[in-house]
Parts: sequence; structure tokens; C-alpha cells
Amino acid sequence: MSRPVAVALVALLVLLAWGLMYVGWRARVRRQSDLPAPPPAPDGWAARAEREGVEATYVSTTRAIDKLDRVAAHGLGARSGARVLVAADGVLVVRTGAPDVFTAVAALSGVRREPFRVGKAVPGTGLLVWDWSLGDTLVTTAVRVRRDTEREVLHAAIAALIEPRAASGTRPEEEA
Repeated sequence: MSRPVAVALVALLVLLAWGLMYVGWRARVRRQSDLPAPPPAPDGWAARAEREGVEATYVSTTRAIDKLDRVAAHGLGARSGARVLVAADGVLVVRTGAPDVFTAVAALSGVRREPFRVGKAVPGTGLLVWDWSLGDTLVTTAVRVRRDTEREVLHAAIAALIEPRAASGTRPEEEA
């Protein structure tokens, strides 16, 4: 086999693999079409996040029961640069080149740190993840905060949003 033929064959195989990955991603989006879109952020929050938010990388949103089942519907599958803002009404992830992800305080159910999620593994427990209800489905969103001190501040702020409800025994779906 001559070199040009081998190069053409490899290029064809790469294009075929990319095409199959695209078809697979579109099929995942169709399978997850039953999931509702995340709610929009309150007015003015995106600008506030740009000013006050913490710099991070949005890693993924997955179904909570399987940390490898990335949610692709509604643009939630796109990894991107982000700024994260926690305020009294919830958590907003303003993403670069992808739709923002807003989690209302009533939907939050847990927050923790983990070493990996689909699409990212970090030493120690470098990912900040929170569980929340997207319609009737419990999902988990993961971000990699750039600075450790800011990760701790965000973790504490999200936990503070959840704690009053946990102490009263109110579940997120009862508040909505």
C-alpha cells in the first residue's frame, strides 16, 4: 500500500469516527428530550455573575444515579469556561459559549466535593458538585473552581442554602 493511499484511509477512518460520535451525541440528546430545560436565572444575575462570580470550568451535569451518564439535552453536555454565583435564590453557572445553568434554591438537595465526574478527574476532591431536581429527575452538576479558597467559599455558600430546609425536614419538591 502506498503512502498516499494509507494517509487517505486513515483520514477516512477519522472522519467516520467523528461522524459516528456526532450521530451518537444527537441520539443521546433525543433520548433525554423528556428532561425539562433548566429554569432561567432571575433578571440581572448573569451580569452580577460576571462581576462577582467565581471563575471555574463547568464540567458536566449528570443523572445523579450515574456519574457517567452525562446529560446532553438543553446544552447541558457542553464543557465550558464559567463563572459561578451563589445568592439567596440559588446557584447560577454562567457559561462561555453555552446556555447558563440556574439551580433554584428550592431544587437544591446536596453539595459535596468529589475527585471525578464524566469528563474530568482531578487529584483529591477538586470538583464541587451539587445535586438538584430538574423536573422529576435528580441531577448533579460539577464544576472545577480555579482556586481552592474560592471552592471552599462556594461549598459553604451552597450548603448554607440547603441547611435551613434540611433542618425543617422540607423536601425540594414540597417547596416548589
